Amino acid sequence: MTPSEFYGAGFPYRPTGELLGKLIVLEGSDGVGRSTQINLLRTWLESEGYAVSDTGLRRSNLTQPGLDAAKLGHTLGRQTMSLFYATDFADRLENQIIPALRAGFHVLSDRYFYSIIARDIVRGADPVWARKLYGIALKPDVVFYLRGDIPTLIKRMIHGRGFNYWESGMDFHLADDLYDSFCLYQSRLIEQFDQMAEEYGFVTIDATRPIPVVFEDLKRKIKPLLEEEISQI
Repeated sequence: MTPSEFYGAGFPYRPTGELLGKLIVLEGSDGVGRSTQINLLRTWLESEGYAVSDTGLRRSNLTQPGLDAAKLGHTLGRQTMSLFYATDFADRLENQIIPALRAGFHVLSDRYFYSIIARDIVRGADPVWARKLYGIALKPDVVFYLRGDIPTLIKRMIHGRGFNYWESGMDFHLADDLYDSFCLYQSRLIEQFDQMAEEYGFVTIDATRPIPVVFEDLKRKIKPLLEEEISQI
């Protein structure tokens, strides 16, 4: 990554300087396999001799305890929750992601602000307002959109961690039970991700395939980024 590019004003009071690492984002629905692929990619990159840092939603030391407590107690309104997530993102960007990139680490991000926007819009937020919140966001070097269909997501959730309140969108009463609500909520999220894939230039990956096949596909697409880095030295 060379001179910093942001979706809006960035951090006007704090120049980022030269960013030596690559920001690689994995996006997609709940249960699509992002975390699994992040772990595989980290192991692979480190075995190739690269310094790697990873991040994801609700990993800010500043906001994580409050967000977790709010979700557990269902205590915040939708707009307040949106702003809470935006604060989490800003803190991680300023104090985790950008410093790591400046130090030459490749940063693997399990979701970025796109997931937050998709969730907000599905819950009724104004799309323009939601996007303007993230004018501080650094443009990633690449965003991989792991796209899964509803039957695949259901199968993975059943054989994995199961359905939960938030991933099923139960907070805005789409259906009476977790299963039906999950199907409706995730379908709406996929619609948002499909729109953003075109808007933001995501690289779409068919995540219905076996995990090793998806991993090899990601590796094949990431290697040119690493070769670009070497050619600039």
